[in-house]
Amino acid sequence: MRKHGEYKMPGGKLIVADLSVVNGLLAAVAISGDFFLEPDTALDSINAALSGQAANATEAELSACITAQLPDDVQMYGMSPEAVAVAVRRAIESEDIA
Repeated sequence: MRKHGEYKMPGGKLIVADLSVVNGLLAAVAISGDFFLEPDTALDSINAALSGQAANATEAELSACITAQLPDDVQMYGMSPEAVAVAVRRAIESEDIA
């Protein structure tokens, strides 16, 4: 089942996390929202970093895995790895959606 979570970063933008939890691991992670990233391909890196992470990972652990995956030249506008982690945790803790 799919899960959905949202987080409006203070002073920033809306971050949306849609994902599945399969055998205790995050799968089919899709981060979206009204934020901006340069380069655009950084979003693929964020989704890939989160896929396969434990569903019981803390916000700090999720944020660290995102940061570790991103190249140094990535620019985030209206978002942060910490804010993405909040949206992901909210999705994990949400009710399943059809």
